[in-house]
Amino acid sequence: MPSMPTTPAATPRADGFRMPAEWEPHARSWMIWPERPDNWRLRAGPAQAAFATVARAIAEFEPVTVCVSAAEYDNACARLDHPDIRVVEMESDDAWARDTGPTFVVNDAGESRGVDWTFNAWGGPSGGLYDSWGHDDEVARRILEIEGCARYRTDGFVLEGGSIHVDGEGTLITTAECLQNPNRNPHLDRERIEAMLRDYLAVDTVIWLPEGLYNDETDGHVDNFCCFVRPGEVVLAWTDDPRDPNHARCRAAMRVLEIARDAAGRRLVVHRIPIPGPLYATADECAGVEPAPGSRERTPLDRLAGSYVNFYIANGGIIAPAFDDYKDAEAEAILHRLFPDRRVVMLPGREILLGGGNIHCITQQQPALG
Repeated sequence: MPSMPTTPAATPRADGFRMPAEWEPHARSWMIWPERPDNWRLRAGPAQAAFATVARAIAEFEPVTVCVSAAEYDNACARLDHPDIRVVEMESDDAWARDTGPTFVVNDAGESRGVDWTFNAWGGPSGGLYDSWGHDDEVARRILEIEGCARYRTDGFVLEGGSIHVDGEGTLITTAECLQNPNRNPHLDRERIEAMLRDYLAVDTVIWLPEGLYNDETDGHVDNFCCFVRPGEVVLAWTDDPRDPNHARCRAAMRVLEIARDAAGRRLVVHRIPIPGPLYATADECAGVEPAPGSRERTPLDRLAGSYVNFYIANGGIIAPAFDDYKDAEAEAILHRLFPDRRVVMLPGREILLGGGNIHCITQQQPALG
């Protein structure tokens, strides 16, 4: 058994730790097994198949650990049987490792620690997606205990990993729609939120996009809309259709990105990638979800926040969603161009999207040491 990690008294920055970029080497990826019947249709059977496909694809590039409840442990072990996939027993409320898992930070001595953000199910009583999230708020601590990593807990400061993206060189990108939403940290203004990001992630420059993708139930997570692909370059979800409610959002983001400078003083190169769809759940898909008090209702009337930006950068690979949409091929070509030294793997993303996110949302990287 690993020894219990300590809780440092200072902040990561004060201790010489920073959040590395996603393209820096990983020790492993973390995922959580889906099972909520009020979020995943047909008691999560199709979602489990999709998650297993993602885990196996990532395992071709790096080890994967999947956290699974006691009730689902045997089922998950059978479906995740792979030499580079480890299954560990852990309770959770849902399956979004990006948002409930720790944000790992590293120092120049090759050591790793983790930031354990307070989690409130994307809004708590004011817009949260379910009304009990105690297990999810424990996921980061439990992962850090398994890995023997010291833990920085941000009691009273709510943040999800999908709401931020960093270049590893001092620049962070986020959206005001999420981080300044009153259902997260209503007691903090933008300056104090930036101070927390600087202290816990060791960034110097924060780029604020006004909003994320339309109807994103996370309140506009940046990882579904815009992300760094290398220092000085980002990829942005884009539409030229003025009838699309994302049209104004994309242009507002572009106006910010065109004048922004990163921590190194560079102007950003902005690559555009099309938005699929519009995509909607079918009546049959919604009927497969079991309603529960306090959980978000699934309806065919709501547009799904599908995005090709929601990809995961693995060691040597890009694991990206496809939607059986005519724009899939264009998106794949763009990802090949943006990541010429990595193998692009496009996987069916619809089942994950039906639950509210995609491949980046269900993964969390643990940086390699040394």
